[in-house]
Amino acid sequence: MQKPKATIGRREKVSFPDLGLNDIDAKVDTGAYTTALHCHDIETKEENGKAILFFKLFEPSHSAKNILLHRFETFTEKGIKNSFGDFERRYIIKTRIKIGRTVIKTSISLTDRGNMRFPVLIGRKLLRNKFIVDVHQTYLLNKKAIK
Repeated sequence: MQKPKATIGRREKVSFPDLGLNDIDAKVDTGAYTTALHCHDIETKEENGKAILFFKLFEPSHSAKNILLHRFETFTEKGIKNSFGDFERRYIIKTRIKIGRTVIKTSISLTDRGNMRFPVLIGRKLLRNKFIVDVHQTYLLNKKAIK
């Protein structure tokens, strides 16, 4: 028997437990394949002959004082078409994302979304077989949590 799918809105609050980020506004985009997270100062450095990925995240307050530095030893790089239709090379990490009560380990592309309205974009690869999107609604999971 297949588990029932939760209905989510076109915008939801999400958390990244492994990255120390909670209640981040996310845009649900069924036209996008991958999930993307806003970060900056993305770079690789060599340590003991191994490439290590470093990047910085702002806490939800977006205060310059609250910058979280992250280090990943396991990552990949992939060409992804951005929202303007151009291909760009992005680093991909695997981490957990929490949407409502559901926690999913998934691949996330890292990119500078500073010019975008939402720091997180949820793509259809993550949504597949888990959620139904009601494009007429927003923050459905938060409304259920408040009740």
